[in-house]
Amino acid sequence: MTHTSFGPGVTPATAEALLRRGITSLFPIQVDVVPVADTGQDILARSPTGSGKTIAFGIPLVQALDPNMKGVQALVLVPTRELAVQVGEELSSLSTEARVATVYGGVKQGSQVTQLRTANILVACPGRLEDLIQQGYAKLDRVHTLVLDEADRMLDMGFVPIVERILAKVPKQRHTMLFSATLDERIEQVASRHTNNPVTIATAPPSARPNTVDHAFLPAVHEDKTDLLIDLLEAEERDLAVVFVRTKRGAARIAKRLAKRGLRTAAMHGDMVQNQRLRELRRFENGEADVLVATDVFARGIDLDRITVVINFDPPGETEDYVHRAGRTGRAGRDGLAVTFVMDDQRADVQKIADELGLVDEFTRNGLEYVEKRVGGSQTRAATGRPRRNRGGRSRAGAR
Repeated sequence: MTHTSFGPGVTPATAEALLRRGITSLFPIQVDVVPVADTGQDILARSPTGSGKTIAFGIPLVQALDPNMKGVQALVLVPTRELAVQVGEELSSLSTEARVATVYGGVKQGSQVTQLRTANILVACPGRLEDLIQQGYAKLDRVHTLVLDEADRMLDMGFVPIVERILAKVPKQRHTMLFSATLDERIEQVASRHTNNPVTIATAPPSARPNTVDHAFLPAVHEDKTDLLIDLLEAEERDLAVVFVRTKRGAARIAKRLAKRGLRTAAMHGDMVQNQRLRELRRFENGEADVLVATDVFARGIDLDRITVVINFDPPGETEDYVHRAGRTGRAGRDGLAVTFVMDDQRADVQKIADELGLVDEFTRNGLEYVEKRVGGSQTRAATGRPRRNRGGRSRAGAR
């Protein structure tokens, strides 16, 4: 039985859970995935960040739970600790039958082992899960639903050997859903080994950017970048803001500078222990801090609808990194702004990213020079523009 207001594949109990959260309709990825998953077919899904994929796999996952069966029935593998926490909370909200254990490294395992004793859903980072399996605390022999979330990120982080060993413990007769921001050859190889004739679902091109996000590229010089950042944070009519920097030291340094200037700031970087990271993320989630300074490792682990501004204090190294950073804003249909500071020696690299994403107009709007390369030489054209004003009259950082 389905709840027609949400379309096929959604039971009345799940519909009530969604309505309690204020959700009255499904996003495109959810509309596409839920009815296919309801038939039990394996799924290979390409879905950009912020598209609602957790609910897309969460609905069929919780609806497949057998309340009379003991043990873990569903396993969700994720690449980062922060994402594990958020996915676990999301799944818990979808069903009163969901008993979720969330396991990840960097903290003592005692409370996680306790959760596992009664859990029917396990959300796990591969490293900690393998440790718990080896110790006899985690058993996967009753898993009937498997989700590989952000599979491309797990590949990038070198988790493939561990994931392969974990999946060897899961029954071959199961329902498998694999989600990734990109579906390249590496992902297809993983899918060929661990899915059975999957239905491929792609909601957007691999380099797609949320259409509710404005993009701006601002010329910057090293000695003025912090002041430029503060001016932007104070001038924008915003909710939460994320500032991405390249290094752990840079994240700590920028966060301290912002705090000294009176901005309510949190920080997340690799030198912090897990409890510190979670504490800072909670401060950011509840609004105690409204600016989060983070390194790239957290670009996919921060999933909050209230983020309205993303600032690349240091530009990303690759186009895919830009997409994931910008994907932190413009979520759940809200407007967002992604701003990138560009120093002179970074212009060519950032221009390449802008080219690949079709952001040339945005790249040149605030005075950055665009270099057109031609065979046998090069031609340079300069384009300038005035920062556009939003409806409130404040500068929108040249955003379009």
